[in-house]
Amino acid sequence: MNQDCFWLTGEQFARIEPHLPTDTRGKPRVDDRRVISGIVHVLKSGGRWVDAPVCYGPRKTLYNRFVRWAEKGIWINLCHTLADAGGPPAHVLIDSSAVKAHRSASGGKGGKKSQAIGRSRGGRTTKIHALTDVECRPLAFLLTGGNVAVCKAGAELLGQLSDCRNLHADKGYDSNAIRRQVEATGAMPNIPPKTNRHWKNCFSPTLYWDRNAIERMFCRLKDFRRIATRYDRHATNFLAAVCIAATVSYWL
Repeated sequence: MNQDCFWLTGEQFARIEPHLPTDTRGKPRVDDRRVISGIVHVLKSGGRWVDAPVCYGPRKTLYNRFVRWAEKGIWINLCHTLADAGGPPAHVLIDSSAVKAHRSASGGKGGKKSQAIGRSRGGRTTKIHALTDVECRPLAFLLTGGNVAVCKAGAELLGQLSDCRNLHADKGYDSNAIRRQVEATGAMPNIPPKTNRHWKNCFSPTLYWDRNAIERMFCRLKDFRRIATRYDRHATNFLAAVCIAATVSYWL
């Protein structure tokens, strides 16, 4: 076995195996553990699918499994299922991080907007918006173009917010709409007020101290080279890659 290749341990695979599809028809699937390990290896190394090591089997099988399960939402559901198993966290953090889109990411159907690519100061970028707990573990993701304001995307992402006591965010999320949306769930928004606010909202710097956990989560995800730079043409595939990286890094 090549030491440079990634392999899921028996314990890790045992955690995800119950959540994999079982309604397959026709020819039985190729060994799930080997194929999923190969997919993770490609995401970590940043290489092309055709350059995957032969120890994972046919490269086309790796790519087809990744894309087909991405279209069915299996990778996203796997990440959410493992995250939900831990119960709702008391404190939730929200933030976003931009990644550059490689030229190979161009040309998706519907144009750049529908494929979550936008032009910002950093060029053609995609923003990954996330919810995490204070232990850096991701709870939910959303993709937008790099030019989309965080408060606009945040309102959509907060629709996935589970029960919690506090939501911690930076000044970019300091809007009346965001605050009302968070309070409607029964949580307290702990967001530093913008300087142009006449009335300074309740804010706890002590609780806010742990907000760097979400920054550390993004740094760890970007250790996967196909997350640090977007090569996927379709947003569905890139979001699936993000969920796989999050699952392997934090939930296994």
